[in-house]
Amino acid sequence: MTKPPNAKPDLRLVAAEAEIYDLMRAPETTTERVKRLQMEARALAVEQVEALEKVLMQASVMAKEIADGGDAYPVGARELAGRLSSDLPARAETLKAIVSRTIG
Repeated sequence: MTKPPNAKPDLRLVAAEAEIYDLMRAPETTTERVKRLQMEARALAVEQVEALEKVLMQASVMAKEIADGGDAYPVGARELAGRLSSDLPARAETLKAIVSRTIG
């Protein structure tokens, strides 16, 4: 199958941290595979918790904007947003502390 002369090459990107499989290495044992998968699962879990921290901080900023938004927002919404804007950063810090104890 020939490609037209102006066709772009078929390049694939590989993440910098991707492992290259060593063909001279013996296949993984079940124990090695379990340990590797557990390590990957923990890393993904930490990433997700860190993403939650970020979203909580963004929600805190938005809640502060609503709390300070004046009469455009209903009174109950402003009050709730005010409480959230002060509570969410503390919750995010708690998550950060839990993760740092777990991985550190």
